[in-house]
Amino acid sequence: MSRFSSEEPDNAIVSRLVSRRRMLVLGGAAGAAALGGAGTVAGAADRTVGGPGTLDAVKAAVSASGACMALTTEQIEGPYYLDHELFRKDVVEDRTGIPLLLVLRAVDSATCRPLRNSAVEIWHCDASGVYSGYTQVGNGGGGGTPPGPPPSGTPTAPPDGSGGPGGHATPTDDLTWLRGIQMTDQQGFVTFRTVFPGWYTGRAVHIHTKVHTGGSRSSDGYTGGRTCHTGQFYFAEDAVKATVGVAPYSANSVTRVTLDQDALYPGTGTPGGLLELVYDRRHIERGVVGHITMAVDPDATHDGGGGAPGGPAPTASPSPSV
Repeated sequence: MSRFSSEEPDNAIVSRLVSRRRMLVLGGAAGAAALGGAGTVAGAADRTVGGPGTLDAVKAAVSASGACMALTTEQIEGPYYLDHELFRKDVVEDRTGIPLLLVLRAVDSATCRPLRNSAVEIWHCDASGVYSGYTQVGNGGGGGTPPGPPPSGTPTAPPDGSGGPGGHATPTDDLTWLRGIQMTDQQGFVTFRTVFPGWYTGRAVHIHTKVHTGGSRSSDGYTGGRTCHTGQFYFAEDAVKATVGVAPYSANSVTRVTLDQDALYPGTGTPGGLLELVYDRRHIERGVVGHITMAVDPDATHDGGGGAPGGPAPTASPSPSV
C-alpha cells in the first residue's frame, strides 16, 4: 500500500477532473469518482496516481475554473488538536493504510485569488480511529487498543495550556503521526501524503484543517498572523465503504457513522468540506487522490471555538469525540 497506481494516463485524469470541476461549478454534487477506461498516451511521464504527473493533473483541474466559490464552512476544532507546527508534506510516519494524496488550495473568498505564503495545517486519526498524541484514549469505543506501547517522556501540553477551543483534551503521549503543516505556493496549493483515515465512535470519516494567514514561517515555526479558517474535510460514503474490507480498516470493529448521520457535516458539498476523490473503484487499496478548494476570509479570525459562520450550524450538539 505504499504506492498509488491507476490504469489511466495522467492526461485522461486531467480531462475527467476538469469535467467534474465544471460540473461542480454548475451545481453538480461532489463525490467519489472511479478511474476506469483504457488507452495509452505516448510519452506520459508518470502513470501512477499520486506521482508527479498526477499531482500536476489535479492542480490543473482545480485551477481550471476562475469562478468564485461559496465561503467554506467554519467548524469546531475538536479535542485532538496539537500545535506542533510540523512542516512536512509526508505525515505518515509508521502508520499503515490506503495511501491518500491530499491536494488543498486556499483562495480569498472575496477576490478568488490564491492565498500565497499562508499556512495550511491538517490532522486526523489513523485507520483504527486513533489520534497521535491521544493513543491511550483509543478510538472512542471504550475498548480501543493503542497502536503500540505507551511512549516515554512527559506528554505535550495543550496549545494554550487551558484546554483550548472546541473542548480540548489533555494529550497522553508525544506521538506526531498524521499531523503536518505546509506553506501555500504561488497558486495557493499545498499537498500532503497521508493515509485514508479510519473511523471512531460518533463521527463520520474526516480530516481536520486550519488555514493561517498574515504570519510567516521562521525557525520557531509559523509566527504572527491569525487562524482565518478552521474546518473539516469529509469523504463520500462510497469511498469509505470501499475501505471497510481492506486491511487494516477491516480490523476496526467500531460502529461507523455515515456522512448523512454525522452531526457536524453541514451537508453542503464542497463548501461544507466534502472532498473530490479520484480512485480506482475496483482497487481503492492502490491509493486515493483527494482535492478541494477552500474559500476563506484571510482577514477573519476563526479558531474553531464554536459556531459556524460561512455555513449552516450543526443540527445537533457535537459529542466529545469530534
